[in-house]
Amino acid sequence: MPSLRHELLAYAVPRLRGAADPGEDLDLDTERERLARRNAALDPGLPTRSVPGFARRYEVATRTTSGPTPFPIHTIRRRGSRPRTTLYYLHGGGYVAPIDAAHVRYALRLADHLDAEVVLPDYPLAPAHTWRDSHRTLVDDLAVRTARQERVVVAGDSAGGGLALALTASLRDLRGHLPSHLVLHAPWVDLTSSTPDTYALDATDPWLSIRTLDAYAGWWAGDPADLGRPEVSPALGDLRGLPPTMVVAGTRDLLVAGCRLLADRAAHDGWPLTYLEAPDLIHVFPILPGLPEAARAWHLTQEFLR
Repeated sequence: MPSLRHELLAYAVPRLRGAADPGEDLDLDTERERLARRNAALDPGLPTRSVPGFARRYEVATRTTSGPTPFPIHTIRRRGSRPRTTLYYLHGGGYVAPIDAAHVRYALRLADHLDAEVVLPDYPLAPAHTWRDSHRTLVDDLAVRTARQERVVVAGDSAGGGLALALTASLRDLRGHLPSHLVLHAPWVDLTSSTPDTYALDATDPWLSIRTLDAYAGWWAGDPADLGRPEVSPALGDLRGLPPTMVVAGTRDLLVAGCRLLADRAAHDGWPLTYLEAPDLIHVFPILPGLPEAARAWHLTQEFLR
């Protein structure tokens, strides 16, 4: 049975973030305007307030990419360290929300365990931008890092998990050096919503709604014809030859249908994928603050990356 804290987060977090209520009809024009206003007013810095002693313990280097749509990529290192591992973390948020404190806190916790530096791309968001504005830039950036370091762990949650998988598949297609591991928490891997059971899960997910996700998916794709592309919906692409991967999801999550598809395809194609499905737990539960249910996922992640 889920803990009281789990149930409180299931209820409170979407409301604190101002997300659309899954039980209400969504006015797409209003939602687009709301997101555009919020994203235009974003602070370009990293949200580090939830990491005790961040400025004392860590240093941050930020570079801005070149090209028609420049965006910042942050690298965080523990002061005085010389890490031989890179954790390349793609943040979630439905492709419409920025890096938040939970992403930074979880990425640093995982990086400390790996003795790694953290790379956090602050990729451009929908509805103002589509996947085309950042995908190749991110693939090229990841290629540089995997070419110079033997151990690069690519991780992500939700939309960031889907993006992590899509980037790695594109890197494989370019015959680049692949990451050593992927860690994906509730990855959004089918933006067409065609995966069986997705619509049935709409009734049980307290955070996500199919109408909202379909809108965000359309904005990220930019063109309906792009929704099924592997750069947008990597579960529908070629998954052979990818590195060892761990996927974690809860069953009260719309995106668990896509996670099950990945697990099925892995078993069929010989892709080394470790799949953990947690009964009655919500979206991205492993990265939520202070959640007792996250402990098992954390332990299994440590074992997987050993």
